[in-house]
Amino acid sequence: MSLRTLKSLTAVLGAVPVLTGLATMLGVHDPIYSSLRLPENALLDSNLRFFGGVWLGLGVAVYWLIPRLETQVALFRAVWVMIFLGGIGRLLSMLLVGAPPLPFVLFTVLEVLGAPAFIAWHARLVRPSAEVSV
Repeated sequence: MSLRTLKSLTAVLGAVPVLTGLATMLGVHDPIYSSLRLPENALLDSNLRFFGGVWLGLGVAVYWLIPRLETQVALFRAVWVMIFLGGIGRLLSMLLVGAPPLPFVLFTVLEVLGAPAFIAWHARLVRPSAEVSV
């Protein structure tokens, strides 16, 4: 698989945190939560908006990275490690609270299995000299 393919797939996947980050900035009014009829709770709303902003920022970072994948090795890996850790959080939720709707189970698979795969794919494509770039 080529660097061009990696960049293309990264661009497609980068839309997820950008779009869902924007939606989550709506707090308890995010359409994904509308069926839950969540109460107006300042703590929950504030945390949702904060995490939505962080998720949006990660998506923006992904798009910044795409033309720089050959040189920004550490940042590329850090982004995927963050996504992996988010997937671990989802796994914990499944174990402790129960399974979410199916799309979120699939997101978890992508986060927990896909993140290490993207890191490995990237490592096969970049030259060792690129690893020291900052």
